[in-house]
Amino acid sequence: MISEILEKLFPRNSSPTSSEEAKRRLKLVIAHDRVQLSPGMMELMRKDILEVVSNYLEIDSQEMELCLENEEDITVLTANLPIRRVKPNKSLTTPTLTNKQD
Repeated sequence: MISEILEKLFPRNSSPTSSEEAKRRLKLVIAHDRVQLSPGMMELMRKDILEVVSNYLEIDSQEMELCLENEEDITVLTANLPIRRVKPNKSLTTPTLTNKQD
């Protein structure tokens, strides 16, 4: 198990073989089919996620990846968002609740 985690973090072979790439693409197609998510909807979701995260972080949008994967009976959405820098705090005031008594 630890070796699998290390392999994901530090792959020995940086370029996948054509069979590995075909397998990855097939898994992606199956995941899209399973959740019935069109490529257009996936792109809208990518833009929305980028917009929200960009409020707090400067993201390399060209390198951003969203991936759907099947893991047993669950479909997982993974976002890989390369962070260039943290944006300065605009205002981190916590909204307060007012307790009005009439």
